[in-house]
Amino acid sequence: MSLFHHHKKEVHPDSGPLLHIDRVSISFDRPVLRDVSFQVRHGETVALMGKSGTGKSVLLKLIVGLLKPNAGKVVYRDRDVTTMNEGQLLALRSEMGFLFQGAALFDSMTVGQNLELFLVKHTELSAPEREQKILETLDIVGLRDAVDKMPSELSGGMKKRAGLARSIVIEPDLMLYDEPTTGLDPLTAASIAEEIVSLQQRLGIASLVVTHDLPTAFTVADRAVVLNEGFVVFDGTLNDFVSSNDPFLREYLSASQLDRARHDKIIKAIEQHSAPQEVTV
Repeated sequence: MSLFHHHKKEVHPDSGPLLHIDRVSISFDRPVLRDVSFQVRHGETVALMGKSGTGKSVLLKLIVGLLKPNAGKVVYRDRDVTTMNEGQLLALRSEMGFLFQGAALFDSMTVGQNLELFLVKHTELSAPEREQKILETLDIVGLRDAVDKMPSELSGGMKKRAGLARSIVIEPDLMLYDEPTTGLDPLTAASIAEEIVSLQQRLGIASLVVTHDLPTAFTVADRAVVLNEGFVVFDGTLNDFVSSNDPFLREYLSASQLDRARHDKIIKAIEQHSAPQEVTV
């Protein structure tokens, strides 16, 4: 019998938000986020995009309560994250999964032990139930045979999948991805993007995906939110994003396509054992 309890949830316009970012502002030595508002509904995947340094990763930290805003609220399931104490925040984080850029596996533990640590911390499953849950989760991401491997034995793509498995083993309702395809070749990046889609379809997990990678965004997202200079400058479908006449969005789209084309060309040259002196697009 499967230990997973999630079922695919259809996204309905009237289903209400799972996560509501409500007029959030935060500054450090300068304003980082300014009056930011958007929502993520149950079972929905939202791509969060924008230039480097525009506050995307800061926003993820606000959602899990690692930072508090100067103004505004972060509301998860009708609970204001910004007013929670440490105990409440720990409980909140057990309802969310977080995939870091580097997967953030514990190097001294096997893949299976990395997953078990989360189960011990966040559930009351028995040892046999934990073992079953670990294998079941690794099956989902195609890593069952890697249960006893150390992180040092894994490729970059496998590490991402192992980090993803560790994040979903506690059955979160919301997944937060911080640049899930950074540093991966195009084929591996595409497979990780497909894995994100599969999780939404199989388990009904809502996702907020911070990404610079347009192919990833177009593969996984139902909607895009774009930040510029700390403000939300776009919130809508990917088709509307592409067809927008807004000067910043046009520039961002063109630059992202150019970066992707250059990246793919470099990768192809490397695969052909021909290190290019100069790559033009």
